[in-house]
Amino acid sequence: MSAATAPAVALRRAIHAALATDAALTAALGEGRIHDLPPASPAFPYVTLGEAQVSDWSTATEAGAEHRLSLACWSRQGGHAEAHQLAHLVQQALHDAPLGLDGHRLVNLRFTSAEIRREPGGRTYRALLRFRAVTEPA
Repeated sequence: MSAATAPAVALRRAIHAALATDAALTAALGEGRIHDLPPASPAFPYVTLGEAQVSDWSTATEAGAEHRLSLACWSRQGGHAEAHQLAHLVQQALHDAPLGLDGHRLVNLRFTSAEIRREPGGRTYRALLRFRAVTEPA
């Protein structure tokens, strides 16, 4: 890809690739269960890339972007345990990960918080994880 790739797109692609190739997470989820857009009838458990907020993080001399993003782990295992375990695995895979980005450099990627709760209806549990990243042009 060229340097024209938006930093948010490059970061999202790198996060997806890192999660999809993480052995511990893949063992817990099964193959092909990391989704940018979840299928209409997903197989549980699975992980989705969620919302993102991008802000200018430039200095007087250097360009940069701050990213606040969320990921969700979805479970129907009956209770919070699987959602907590999946959240832990996602955190382990991404916190301070040295991801390669197309056209950009990842300065840092940090886990900031998690919220685990039962969704309305009572069958599904969701772990919402939040991360903060800073990128700069390569």
